Amino acid sequence: MKIALVAPLVAPLREPQMGGAQALLADLARGLSERGHRVEVYAAGGSAIPGVTVVETGIDAARLRASRIVITRRAPAAGQAGGEAMEAAFAGIAADLDRRDFALAHNHAFDVPAIRQLAGLKLPVVHTLHMTPVAAMAGALAQAAGGKRPPVVACVSEAQARDWRRLARIDAVLPNGVPTARIPWSASPGVGAVFAGRFSPEKGAAEAIAIARAAGVPLALYGDAYDAVYAREKVYSHRGQPGIAIFPAQPRAQLWEIMQRAAALLCPSNWEEPFGLAPAEAQACGTPVVGFRRGGLAEVVADGKTGFLVPAGNIAAAASALQRAATLSRAGCRRHAELTLDLGRCLDAHERLYSQFMQSSAGSGLA
Repeated sequence: MKIALVAPLVAPLREPQMGGAQALLADLARGLSERGHRVEVYAAGGSAIPGVTVVETGIDAARLRASRIVITRRAPAAGQAGGEAMEAAFAGIAADLDRRDFALAHNHAFDVPAIRQLAGLKLPVVHTLHMTPVAAMAGALAQAAGGKRPPVVACVSEAQARDWRRLARIDAVLPNGVPTARIPWSASPGVGAVFAGRFSPEKGAAEAIAIARAAGVPLALYGDAYDAVYAREKVYSHRGQPGIAIFPAQPRAQLWEIMQRAAALLCPSNWEEPFGLAPAEAQACGTPVVGFRRGGLAEVVADGKTGFLVPAGNIAAAASALQRAATLSRAGCRRHAELTLDLGRCLDAHERLYSQFMQSSAGSGLA
């Protein structure tokens, strides 16, 4: 099957990835290619995925950053969803898709212009939502659903789907996965805690610092300033303080090496986490996860077995859990990742959905 994957355009698709959606898309593209599909990825200029064709779009991600998703009051909102540069970028991608012979297009960009511009394609379209509900996106999806060829809309966890179904029709759940075969792991007890994620309010870097301090456990934070004000005031202000080390985001292979040496990964999310790719990677490394019980994280972490999930915002409970993380089986964490979080299961789900969608389109005379 010849498949077009459309990436978020606010950053090049390359290591270190901006977030879980970008990392998942890179893994998905490689995995589908290795299974014999012909995959091409539409992404911003400067993108590269080993073994996968990335279409040279000429799109300058820097021009689109004003339109990226921002987090306001612990909920996502479109920056400038109708921005001319973003609209033009997706219009160009849509025009190129219509000239090509793809079997389907699978969009992972969380932008109103992406939904709007891809709605007129002649080929089948799948949209995977990587954020929590946004009214503007729900409106765009509703408009697309009323067209001649309604898209398939997917979420990445059951919890995320429940939230989205209050605003929009959700057709499928395609849980993310991680390439456990490529991820090293260790059964030896780790040292210290790690936080890995963008420095913005919803990811909880400030809470991770508070938890580590309350537990008396050293913390290393790896990430980049997605929200410059938040990063400066809540994260970088702790630089040089005892027990706190702050580093830039790392390529995933290096991050996996770091994770496997840690006693725990902290994931104190301040929003309903759509999935939780870093916690899945940590468990593949044999490293338990301590986090807030938010959104899809309860589907990723086996509470009491591969980590501890505590009530949202409860720093004291999370600190106590962090102190107990060493009691959990690191081999059990790895086994859980291999059995329930592996990329292979994710690829199987995508292939099933693609086949069903193509058969449905052919049966309706739309293919």
